[in-house]
Amino acid sequence: MAISKRVEPTLLTDQVFATIHASILSGDLPAGSRLKVRDLAEQVGTSVMPVREAIRRLEEMGLAEREPHKGAVVKSLSFEELIHVYDVRRLLETEAARLGSERITQEDCDRMQSEYELMRDAIREQRVIDLLDHDEEMLAILYQAAGNPVLLQMIRTLWQQCRAYKIVGAQGSLAAGKDDSLWRYQQDLVTAARNGDPAAAASVNEASLVDATERIKARLAEQATP
Repeated sequence: MAISKRVEPTLLTDQVFATIHASILSGDLPAGSRLKVRDLAEQVGTSVMPVREAIRRLEEMGLAEREPHKGAVVKSLSFEELIHVYDVRRLLETEAARLGSERITQEDCDRMQSEYELMRDAIREQRVIDLLDHDEEMLAILYQAAGNPVLLQMIRTLWQQCRAYKIVGAQGSLAAGKDDSLWRYQQDLVTAARNGDPAAAASVNEASLVDATERIKARLAEQATP
């Protein structure tokens, strides 16, 4: 759908950015996709200026990069970035789970359970983006209970940065018929939160992220094999 050109320039850029950003997070623009300014401007119905600014923002966020002879592209996946991002996630999310499980209410645990069940539905129906969205929402409920909004915001930023990796990992698990890795840790995390067990919650998150790292590494290796 075209975006009206009558809105203020900053708002127009925000709308273009949101459109491209959503396409990257949904996998519609996968890693390595070229971000051709004129083509994108035509698709969203604007001039090229807001598209250029939107791409610049994506580069600042680490979702896009410049490649020789190609220009801007959706950032490619690499083993090095995978390790770095997931190492930081382990540091932050293990602590967020520990703190959150100390303070979370039973009402919030019920909300976590609801998101977990929606995630399981998405797994059964192989709706990858929905399962990732519900997984992140479930985790956010626990992390928000930690009472540190800066910590949660940093984690959400990392989720965006590694969304392409998460898509690869989820698709690989579903294709291999091994979807238990996508839900068993979350099931244990809900239990740990409901029991108010910070050690268990931290341990589950640690194991989950280690497992995810190894699954994604294996999937990237498969894709790199001629």
